[in-house]
Amino acid sequence: MLYKTVGIIGAGAWGTALAINIARGGANVVLWSFDGEYKRFDGVDIPTNLSIVRDVDSLANTDVWLNVTPAAFFRETLRKFVGVYKNQPIIICTKGADSKTHEFMTEILTQELPNCTDIGVLSGPQFATEVAIGAPTGSTLAGTQRVLDAGRAVLNLAYINETDDIIGTQISGVGKNVIALISGFISVKVPYENERAMIFTLCCDEIIKIGLAMGAKIETFVGLCGLGDLFLSATSSTSRNYAGGVAIANGTPLVGTIEGIFAFETVLKRAQDLGIKTPILTDMKSKLGL
Repeated sequence: MLYKTVGIIGAGAWGTALAINIARGGANVVLWSFDGEYKRFDGVDIPTNLSIVRDVDSLANTDVWLNVTPAAFFRETLRKFVGVYKNQPIIICTKGADSKTHEFMTEILTQELPNCTDIGVLSGPQFATEVAIGAPTGSTLAGTQRVLDAGRAVLNLAYINETDDIIGTQISGVGKNVIALISGFISVKVPYENERAMIFTLCCDEIIKIGLAMGAKIETFVGLCGLGDLFLSATSSTSRNYAGGVAIANGTPLVGTIEGIFAFETVLKRAQDLGIKTPILTDMKSKLGL
């Protein structure tokens, strides 16, 4: 099948950046925004083959969907599209978990669209602004063969690692939010670099153990969605989670949604359910005051 039209759900920074990038690659893009607004990037024009819509019906006849809705609104937004879904492969581009149920986005999608058999996850070191301006960017795409075929066709301007490890790709995205938050916090609170490195490594080890117990593959954690995303998020002040950790350490107000705060509960709940001990993560959660 030729994937020529792409429906994107969510016109925040990441959704808009993906829409621009995919349109530049040649596909016709329909970007759904709940209020008709979208993220504007300085010096970046909207391609002529990108349409911004408020009507959910506009996505009915697209060939593939990308869901870029924030985790907090993922379920309620998805429900708006149940009536227009026509068996398109769906690629989830949201990193995170439900703050109340601690479910991953694929688990929510399966509940809300039980007839969807082709689900994928896109994750990696991706700052939206850089994707929008066309900076080289790599990602992991996990999913069924139909998802991989669709992703290869429409994400042709990105470097893509393909895998069937949907669980590992998701736990990497959730876990890096937690570790980036911790990294920002210890950059202020821990004066010794040796100690920072130790805390960072032990936290990563606990996340990986949780992932492996859930069925993830070890190689996923050293891929773009794992090590790559972790490097970006846990070392840069541009990262909201890293900046959030710094703000907590300094006692200053948080800016924007800090996914790592919500992800902490999910990670520890999963560990508890699986019987995985997480002494370092548990201690850091306490020190962060979460």
